[in-house]
Amino acid sequence: MDRQQAIIERTLEEALFITKNKATIRQTAANSGVSKSTTHLDLTVRLPNYSPLLAKKVRKILNKNYSERHIRGGMATREKFIVRK
Repeated sequence: MDRQQAIIERTLEEALFITKNKATIRQTAANSGVSKSTTHLDLTVRLPNYSPLLAKKVRKILNKNYSERHIRGGMATREKFIVRK
């Protein structure tokens, strides 16, 4: 398999993972074994070229995650300080 084909397959696998699990970029990156930056590039730039319909579904999940990230961050900070006491 050539490099380009491997990138296409990885991108599609990441997209399927994120739609199936409603996962974040971090979770998807950890699952696929590549960096968050690469995962983000795959899902936002490359995926629309390979599968526009799947890209739309992924974009919807990413937008939801982006809108909730400040809440997750606050919860993580709260948990951190609760454990310290």
